[in-house]
Amino acid sequence: MSFPRCALLWARLPAGRQAGHRAAICSALRPHCGPFPGVLGQVSVLATTSSSASGGSKTPNTALFVPLSVKPQGPSADGDVGAELTRPLDKNKVKEILDKFYKRREVQKLGADYGLDARLFHQAFISFRNYIMQSHSLDVDIHIVLNDICFGAAHVDDLFPFFLRHAKQIFPVLECKDDLRKISDLRIPPNWYPDARAMQRKIIFHSGPTNSGKTYHAIQKYFSAKSGVYCGPLKLLAHEIFEKSNAAGVPCDLVTGEERVTVQPDGKQASHVACTVEMCSVTTPYEVAVIDEIQMIRDPARGWAWTRALLGLCAEEIHLCGEPAAIDLVTELMFTTGEEVEVRDYKRLTPISVLDHALESLDNLRPGDCIVCFSKNDIYSVSRQVEIRGLESAVIYGSLPPGAKLAQAKKFNDPNDPCKILVATDAIGMGLNLSIRRIIFYSLIKPSINEKGEKEIEPITTSQALQIAGRAGRFSSQFKEGEVTTMNREDLSLLKEILNRPVDPIRAAGLHPTAEQIEMFAYHLPDTTLSNLIDIFVDFSQVDGQYFVCNMDDFKFSAELIQHIPLSLRVRYVFCTAPINKKQPFVCSSLLQFARQYSRNEPLTFAWLRRHIKWPLLPPKNIKDLVDLEAIHDVLDLYLWLSYRFMDMFPDASVIRDLQKELDAIIQDGVHNITKLIKISETRKLLNLESFPSESRSRLSGALRSQARRARITKVLGSKAAEPPSPDARELSLASRLVQQGLLTPDMLKQLEKEWMTQQIEHNRERTESETHSKGTRRKKEPDSD
Repeated sequence: MSFPRCALLWARLPAGRQAGHRAAICSALRPHCGPFPGVLGQVSVLATTSSSASGGSKTPNTALFVPLSVKPQGPSADGDVGAELTRPLDKNKVKEILDKFYKRREVQKLGADYGLDARLFHQAFISFRNYIMQSHSLDVDIHIVLNDICFGAAHVDDLFPFFLRHAKQIFPVLECKDDLRKISDLRIPPNWYPDARAMQRKIIFHSGPTNSGKTYHAIQKYFSAKSGVYCGPLKLLAHEIFEKSNAAGVPCDLVTGEERVTVQPDGKQASHVACTVEMCSVTTPYEVAVIDEIQMIRDPARGWAWTRALLGLCAEEIHLCGEPAAIDLVTELMFTTGEEVEVRDYKRLTPISVLDHALESLDNLRPGDCIVCFSKNDIYSVSRQVEIRGLESAVIYGSLPPGAKLAQAKKFNDPNDPCKILVATDAIGMGLNLSIRRIIFYSLIKPSINEKGEKEIEPITTSQALQIAGRAGRFSSQFKEGEVTTMNREDLSLLKEILNRPVDPIRAAGLHPTAEQIEMFAYHLPDTTLSNLIDIFVDFSQVDGQYFVCNMDDFKFSAELIQHIPLSLRVRYVFCTAPINKKQPFVCSSLLQFARQYSRNEPLTFAWLRRHIKWPLLPPKNIKDLVDLEAIHDVLDLYLWLSYRFMDMFPDASVIRDLQKELDAIIQDGVHNITKLIKISETRKLLNLESFPSESRSRLSGALRSQARRARITKVLGSKAAEPPSPDARELSLASRLVQQGLLTPDMLKQLEKEWMTQQIEHNRERTESETHSKGTRRKKEPDSD
């Protein structure tokens, strides 16, 4: 029998029933070849042949391979057959043999040929050694080999086939690497959409800056078509097209992740549909399709949805609206499908200019100004300062519900409303029509997440700056010219530099693994967690240079959150794709509760959800209450999103939608009074002296002492109080500033003084009583009331 044949049989023969065959191979081979010193060389040839079959593939990141546990064998019903055929093993000698095996460089090299790098080799050996040492009885074949090695009749290298078999048990990826690479091959995405490939589509790219009319022209083609689909980046935009279409006499349905609205009385689908881009159908035929904001195909998290729409929509004409930076990439992608791209350029309809001076102070605000901030804390601070100056402001930020955003936009746009200032985040960049005269960047630094899921704090990009600045002086607003500037003088030159830079062309489009691909992965790795499956999939995936795999950190976060809950893979996948804000603990715990209820087959009813969110809810009394209400609104969104995927388990969608409208009204009232909520929140922080840093408390206490001392001096000396203030008196500036800023009132200051003096008196009394008790009759003089 040849060595390759022997080695192949040795590595592949299963344990148990075929143990006798293994023993026969040992017996037949040993008289001719001795203690198997050459087995490693022959197995190495097999390993080289096997590894070269997948030539050209990148080396996998083995840190992602999580070892499975293999339990040692307990006592066998048939007894220890190996010991009966040979003799019981000496565990001490076996341990010495295993340690010698581990240190063999030839063994380590051969392990590397089979994909066991140093890390995997070590983990596999530890598991293998524990299995050998802790098992009551071993398979006959390995028992015989160990016995022979103990008595010098076999070589320690003869353990390698058994070690490799064990390594593949704890690292199943090693057994199916080639299959996994085929499943995760993402190099030809156009082939995923056979219906679209079966037709010749006409691609028209409407290219231009913000406020150039590009989307308007595309929508006109949509209205005039016999059937059409609009794919937008936001629910607000889908709602806007839905309303405009029906108002123009073109029946149009609405489809978003959380909402389905049909306009036909009989419930049939209309010929037109407005949807968020993730919800578009790639199997329904249309005459015209509009894909808005096509440049978002590069988005690290959502870019896959635009790629899917571009490659998969079955429409005779596809109208793309977006930045010129996407033209080259779209043209290249359409070249792979055999479709040409017609580009139509548009110019901005109204002029816009960058001012030569910064705002520098909120005292210089004018009606129609919009202050753009990149953090919610800045939103709170600026809106409070605006209110102190006697001005009324509207507030718009990303986590506000759509209804509240529209209400604030309507308030700001209304010429008869006293609200003439807008404080907003970059959420105004798309989806809202606003009458803005001047955009003021409060800062140019924005936190962001890159493709690797890493947080970056960098200046905004040219594309972002143009998108936001372009909101000033819109064609349909009362201001026919737009202006842009910064809050701080030192930021103005940087803003000009950013706006004057050419926009970097988009290099790649996003991709995302489908549920079917993940299911095939799970078939090969059934004991691997979903989060780990995603990591391995992304690591094994192969993409062309025109594509990238989108960041899936949010998906993995949800997967780890519900990993311990028993769910089928498909259901688990759907729960993990549900859009949640992982920064909101209540939203995350709600996803967990929803999944747990589902796993118990207990429907999530209206009554259950009312208890969960503690309905009825009260109007917010401070900013924390408002944030909590926004989180509850997100939970209701999550319920509605799941209700369209699991209708039987989330049966009360219509009632929940009515509940959400009531909550939206409560939040709108809170946002309308946001400056009052901010003021109350800040006042509470001031009154809670224990929560202040010691330095701040001492400064405030010093201010109160100074105020009391100055009051007495004024009373006693009269006009002499007008003399230059002492160092203690100068400490009063903190209290004065707090009063001037509206954070404290004179009455509040007096109340703080009384509370502080009461605490001092009680503290001194306790100290005096303590000293009296310790020193007998000796009493300390009572401290001055100061």
